[in-house]
Amino acid sequence: MATKRDYYEVLGVSKSSSEDELKKAYRKLAMQYHPDRNPDDKAADERFKEVCEAYEVLSDSQKRQRYDQFGHDGMKSSFGPGGFDFGRDFTHTGDFGDIFESIFGGGGFSDVFGGGGRRQSRNPNGPQRGDDLRFDLEIDFEEALFGSERSVDLKINDSCTTCKGTGAESGSGRETCRQCGGQGFVVAGGGFFQVRQACPICKGEGSIIKNPCETCHGSGRVKTPRHIALRIPKGVETGSRLRLSGKGESGLRGGPAGDIYVVLHVKEHDVFERHGDDLACSVPISPITAALGGEIQISTPDGYARIKLAAGTPNGKVLRLRNKGMPSLHGRTGDLHLRIELETPAKLNSKQKKALKTFIDESSEANFPEAAKINKSIEAFYKRRDALING
Repeated sequence: MATKRDYYEVLGVSKSSSEDELKKAYRKLAMQYHPDRNPDDKAADERFKEVCEAYEVLSDSQKRQRYDQFGHDGMKSSFGPGGFDFGRDFTHTGDFGDIFESIFGGGGFSDVFGGGGRRQSRNPNGPQRGDDLRFDLEIDFEEALFGSERSVDLKINDSCTTCKGTGAESGSGRETCRQCGGQGFVVAGGGFFQVRQACPICKGEGSIIKNPCETCHGSGRVKTPRHIALRIPKGVETGSRLRLSGKGESGLRGGPAGDIYVVLHVKEHDVFERHGDDLACSVPISPITAALGGEIQISTPDGYARIKLAAGTPNGKVLRLRNKGMPSLHGRTGDLHLRIELETPAKLNSKQKKALKTFIDESSEANFPEAAKINKSIEAFYKRRDALING
């Protein structure tokens, strides 16, 4: 499609829709446009993929929040190269698989991208990929600015060394479940609609263990301490994710390990405020320096620097230093914005007070043009008020 449609529009729901409303809308459209119901219909094929992509994003609270904030641009990091891929990125086929398999006589889904043949159903006794894990890590502002290396210690489900991940005691193995005949599911209901459910005996595995491993109690995995090294690149922000491929939970029966996703949370800083790739900070100066001008010292991420301040600099003036801000993950560097803040002198001694009094005595309206301007406006207001009240 030339232009991506809004995901809420695709599913025909509002932005405030609940999870149940999203799922109901998705199931209805998935059944309407499924390739098995629309053979050789390319338009229905594309519509089906569009519905699946929309549901994949909106059914995930984190993806939905990012989409609501950034639109389709926020999804670029969620899918692989080339955007959404049904065979790789869609995780909800089980939401409608049982219904369609009962309608069309079983056998799984047709290949919506290749159009050739039907997919083999997953072997419940075959290799199974390990689960992905999420770890939230709080980092200092300086780490986001300059990058850093960190390490974390986790306990992760790893393959049991005693049974080598089989879950069975040495000398024994898994036996085909008699209840489901090794399929991992049983069919319930009757008539036109029949629902396929996980076998209650083998829990969908298709096989059972009569003599479970004493170390892992038949699960094939045990909690194992893991020391993980992280490299935090410059420019990360709160919500940035680091993916550690193959560092998640180990797979079952020789399946690949999952991934670890480290979600970063950057602490606020006492000096610098972050606004995207730009930084901002306050520069307190005395009213005398603001009036007379001169050279002042300011702080930047690269270190201290000195800049010239013009005479008569007003409070709140913002100065911009280009390319002195936050480095971006995409290679550019933001700007640094300096806010001038006049600081009222405190703890004056008698000599200082006398000097300031002399200055005030010798001052006129010309020395405070902003005050003179507002005073004239106030006088005009009262003059107009009195005219209206007194007729």
